[in-house]
Amino acid sequence: MGLFSRLRNKSRDPTPVEKPTQESQFRMVTTWGEYYMAWDGKLYKSDIIRACIRPKVKAIGKLVAKHIQEDANGLKVDQKPRIAMLLKYPNPYMTEQVFLEKMATQLCLSNNAFALIVRDDNGFPVQMYPIPASMAEAVWNNQGELYIRFTYQNGKMGLFRHSDILHLRQDYNDNDIFGSSPAPALAQLMECVGVIDQGIVKAIKNSGVIRWLLKFTQSMRPKDIQNNVKTFVDNYLTYESETFGAAGVDSKADAKQIEPKDYVPNASQTDRITERIYSFFNTNKNIVQSNWTENQWTAYYEAEIEPVAIQLGECLTERLFSRRERSCGNRIVFEASNLQCASLTTKLNFTQLWDRGIFNANEIRAIFNMAPVPGGDQYYVRLDNAPVDGAQTTEKQNRLTTFMQAGGEND
Repeated sequence: MGLFSRLRNKSRDPTPVEKPTQESQFRMVTTWGEYYMAWDGKLYKSDIIRACIRPKVKAIGKLVAKHIQEDANGLKVDQKPRIAMLLKYPNPYMTEQVFLEKMATQLCLSNNAFALIVRDDNGFPVQMYPIPASMAEAVWNNQGELYIRFTYQNGKMGLFRHSDILHLRQDYNDNDIFGSSPAPALAQLMECVGVIDQGIVKAIKNSGVIRWLLKFTQSMRPKDIQNNVKTFVDNYLTYESETFGAAGVDSKADAKQIEPKDYVPNASQTDRITERIYSFFNTNKNIVQSNWTENQWTAYYEAEIEPVAIQLGECLTERLFSRRERSCGNRIVFEASNLQCASLTTKLNFTQLWDRGIFNANEIRAIFNMAPVPGGDQYYVRLDNAPVDGAQTTEKQNRLTTFMQAGGEND
């Protein structure tokens, strides 16, 4: 939390004249009271929850941010060092992949994810930091400007302008600023998981309780009782016993077997609860266990990954560029090579598009997880496999048009 204390002078706190007034608040999902006793009150400590969100988090971490500029001359990938370095290395402690994975984890657990955009003296963004908050409050000052007050997990607080916050949200319904908390929908399911886990733990512990009770008919010293019990166990209850499961006692003791009655949830009950949690996170067993087919991953990508990629691009575009820069066609887009999850047959079929100007050599090599090569960024079309050149292509097209208009006769 000391990191955000050092960044306080960069956050442009409101002056006393702009004293904010509290409006609404959102508590991040960190603990849900008594429901989470099985895993110390932490949602992320649940193996089921972590398994559900891990595929989405890893896939979002593989997204690649690009600065695109579209104007009258067409579309191009802008290579401004300031934006490129900010996207690739958001802060000195994180790369783009780690930054996106942390934001995705917060988004999956709380339906809200926050990052602070640090700006220099000229107002240009220079760093981005995920905010590890336990609660966020929306406040407005007297001029109607929105601020977000964060309460960190150590109890300290920070106040930042909303325009300096990268805010991702999902299940956006009943609050004007924040996404709806998943706690009410997940509480009963997680309570069932806790009961099932506790039942299994109790059953395992009860497996070591007393199975036999020896009742002696005469008074004996405690040491003699222990010796007689040990003799009975050694003779009849060990795996090396030579009595083949038969036991005999004299008139000094009565042996009685005790059958413990444990409640152990059956597999169908556990699977039913797990399946409902999978459905809540819009995933399934094949995705969680990395046993998916090509079509299954495509459906999962379009349902879970692509919406987050679009939201990330739109939020970063609004925060990193001014209104004028956005009107000039500057924007951030996130792309992912979903073809890397395709089968080898599908990848080979896409290589046939190389001579149609759709893929270049380096893009095809990326599909096969191969490094780029010099000159591999050139596109080719099916004109004797000539390089794409505007003037040359136009000349050949004009010659072809003249040839066709002349009835196909040679000059």
